[in-house]
Amino acid sequence: MSEDSSGAAPPDAASLHAAAVAYLATYSATRATLARALNRIVDRWLRAASGADAPGLAAAAKRAVPEVVAKLAAAGAVDDAAFAASRARKLSRTGHSTRAAAAHLAARGVPAELVREAVPEDEARELAAAVIYLRRRRLGPFRSAAASDEARLKDLGTLARAGFTSATARRALALTPDEAEDLVQQQRRDG
Repeated sequence: MSEDSSGAAPPDAASLHAAAVAYLATYSATRATLARALNRIVDRWLRAASGADAPGLAAAAKRAVPEVVAKLAAAGAVDDAAFAASRARKLSRTGHSTRAAAAHLAARGVPAELVREAVPEDEARELAAAVIYLRRRRLGPFRSAAASDEARLKDLGTLARAGFTSATARRALALTPDEAEDLVQQQRRDG
């Protein structure tokens, strides 16, 4: 491995593998997010590098990225299905709608079929997520004062922007404070 005039060695498969392992020690990742992180490392090196052969070395390093990611996936260090399932559970527990969870996973590079498996259509879970969202925002049944019609419409709009369907939003807003709190506690127990 030769160094360029800036003194930094160009990334190769071995250094990219080491960088990927370090990245995975800190962050959970999908194959796509790991590949993006490794490509950023190559891009950063290229910006700092000088010399006529730097673009060619960077291109060779970028060609090595898919191989490094594939090796780590084969070893089980990167698992898109496990990432999707874990992140979908977390998002549901924190009050994210099915749509928001699916969009989040898609943005992380999870394949569509894995998104469908990780984020199943479940009305009870969706209602629980809506109630958790309302609780976090202190809306609907969690308001300190009785809600006016105007406040109810604003709450419907807030839930719609968060990705909840109109039917789910209306059901969540129709709950009494005790019913809503019971639903939150049940969701916590069920995970």
